[in-house]
Amino acid sequence: MSDTADETTHPKKAAKFAPGLAAPACVDFYKAEGYEPGESVGYMMRRIITLVSQGIEREFEPRGLTNAQWMPLFKLYMGHASTVAELARGCNLDAGSMTRLLDRLEAKQLVNRTRSSDDRRVVNLELTDAGQAAARGIPEVLCSVQNAHLAGFTDDEWQTLKGFLRRILDTAQSLQPGQLPQPSASNELDAVRAASKVKKSHTS
Repeated sequence: MSDTADETTHPKKAAKFAPGLAAPACVDFYKAEGYEPGESVGYMMRRIITLVSQGIEREFEPRGLTNAQWMPLFKLYMGHASTVAELARGCNLDAGSMTRLLDRLEAKQLVNRTRSSDDRRVVNLELTDAGQAAARGIPEVLCSVQNAHLAGFTDDEWQTLKGFLRRILDTAQSLQPGQLPQPSASNELDAVRAASKVKKSHTS
């Protein structure tokens, strides 16, 4: 949930199918005619991410951290990055954005930057004692907020939900840009009918 999706790295992999079997057919769960945005899985996931992010930010505010700042701190704490370039890749930030973020973390005395003696182009990162202390408290906040949003779920339901989300993630990661599954003939026909209705309404 939220930026918490990055708190542990889920390995990127293509969806796996039994040898010799084709990938499952794409079922047309959504159709152009009568499409309701509020019923979109993507919309619901985005709303959940937004609300969880807001909850996390509220919890971190008294600790002097923002949503943008806890993730790089936690990645450094977990050993997922040790240089500016690695951290920028891990946080999906460009060099300029990463530099500005590190400026703020360094001003709070949470991170130290030192240029490598072996390669002057490489800038190493290290948490200060204050940064280590701040990072140690991050899992508690993430767990508390996520648990609050999962109120009412049983353990079996939680495991099932994670399984479904992993399936969506694996499928999404297996899709190459520009190679989305083609809609079935029935869905194409629905789209043509919807477009025809729109055209008639504009000409009437």
